[in-house]
Amino acid sequence: MTELGIGIGWRPEIADAVEGLSGIDWVEVVAENICADHLPDSLTRLRERGVTVVPHGVSLGLGGADRPDPARLAALGEKAVALGAPLVTEHIAFVRAGGPLTATPQLEAGHLLPVPRTRDALDVLCENVRIAQDALPVPLALENIAALIAWPGEEMSEGRFLAELVERTGVRLLIDVANLHTNHVNRGEDPARALSELPVESIAYVHVAGGVERDGVWHDTHAHPVPPAVLGILSDLTSRVTPPGVLLERDDDFPPQDELARELRAIKAASTAVGTRSAGAAGVGSAHRHGARPSRPAPAGQLLIGAGARVSGGPMPAAPAAAVPEAAPRAGARQRLAVAQAALLSALVAGTPAPEGFDSRRLGVQARALAAKRAGVVAKVAPELTEILGTGYRPAFLAYARSRPMSGGYRRDALDFAEHLLVAGRPEDAMARRRLTEWWQDRSGSRPPGRATRLVRAARHALVRR
Repeated sequence: MTELGIGIGWRPEIADAVEGLSGIDWVEVVAENICADHLPDSLTRLRERGVTVVPHGVSLGLGGADRPDPARLAALGEKAVALGAPLVTEHIAFVRAGGPLTATPQLEAGHLLPVPRTRDALDVLCENVRIAQDALPVPLALENIAALIAWPGEEMSEGRFLAELVERTGVRLLIDVANLHTNHVNRGEDPARALSELPVESIAYVHVAGGVERDGVWHDTHAHPVPPAVLGILSDLTSRVTPPGVLLERDDDFPPQDELARELRAIKAASTAVGTRSAGAAGVGSAHRHGARPSRPAPAGQLLIGAGARVSGGPMPAAPAAAVPEAAPRAGARQRLAVAQAALLSALVAGTPAPEGFDSRRLGVQARALAAKRAGVVAKVAPELTEILGTGYRPAFLAYARSRPMSGGYRRDALDFAEHLLVAGRPEDAMARRRLTEWWQDRSGSRPPGRATRLVRAARHALVRR
C-alpha cells in the first residue's frame, strides 16, 4: 500500500495556500469537482512537484439499493488515471433512493446518508463494492460516514459491519476519526470499541476534520477547527496501527495559511504519539475500558491481532489476493433496502411522515441540515441567485426545499428553484423578477412554463409526497 504521509484536502478556495504549505506529502480532491481532461493548474503543479493526488468520490452511493452507475464509475476511473492516483476513495453511504425498484420518482439527497447495519444492506453493499472494484483501474478504499440519525433494528456495530465488509470484499478502509466522534455524540457509539473491532491493517488512510455542537447534536461541518476529542481518537487509532496517510479536511470558512499549518502540525503530533492518549480522548472511550492492555509497537513487519494490538513497521499488508467469491444478495434484499431507503429519504427531503422506528426529532434536525446544505451549495453554483434575491434568497429557498426534493444535481436544483419562484410571480420586485427571468431563460433555453406544464409538475410533486 502506498505510503502517503501528511496531507490536506485540496479545494479551489485554498489552492494557493496548499501550494505554499511546507511538509505536504499529498492532497485529496473531490472527484466530482474536476474534469479528467482539464485538471486545475494548481493540481498539475503539485503533481509536477511529486505530490500525490487522490480523487475522493461523493456521488457513487455504493450503499444504495441500486447497482453502481457504470458512467459514474467510468468517470471516477478516468480521473484516477489522469491524476496518476494510487487509489480512489468513496463512502459507505447512500445518496439517492426511489426509482424502478420502488416504482417511485428517484430522489437525490445531496448528502451522504447512513446505510442500515443489517444483513440485507451488507449483502447489497458487498455486491456493489465488487462491481466497483472490477470497474476501477486502481484500488478502492471506503470511508465511514457521520450520521445524525440511527436506523431501527440494526444487527451489527459499526466496527463489525466494516470488518465483515473488508473480509468479504478485500476493500480498503478510509477511517474518518471526526466521523467516529460525531457518531459518539449523536448516537452514543464508543469510538474505541469501533477501532478495536476494525481490521486496522486494511486502513488506506485517515481523515481528520472539525465540527460544532448545537443543542446536543454534533454537526460534522468541515468548517471549524479540529477539536481535542477528535485528535484524541486519532491518537488512539495510531496507537493501534501506523496508517499510510493522515489528511486534514476543510470545506468551508477557510482559515489563513498559518492556521492550516498549525492544524497540520497538531495532526502530525497526534498521529505520531504512539501508545499515548491525548487529553481530548477523555470521555470519548478508551481501549483500556474494554480490558485491553496498553499497546506496544510490534517489531518491524510484524502483525499483531487482538484488542489493543498494533500494526507497525514496513509496508501495509496487501488486501487479500483471492477473496471468497461473493454471492448475490439474498432474494429481495435490494428491493427491501430500496423501499426502506426511499421512505427515509422522502421523509427527509419531501416532507412525508417519518418511517416507523425513527426518532422524528432527529429526522427533523437532519432534514433542516440537508436543506441548509442544499441552500448553501446552490448559492455557490449559482451566485447570481443571491445577488438577485438578496437577503430573501435563503428563506425563500428553505421554504421551497421543504416540499421540493432534488431530482438532479445542484445546477438543476438552482434552475428548478428559479422556475418555482417565477411561476408563483416572485420576487415581488419587478426589476428583480425581470433579472431572474433573464437568468433562468439564459440557462434553461426556455420560457417559464405554461399552465399545463405547471399542473403536471404539481401532480408529480403530490405523488412524491405520498
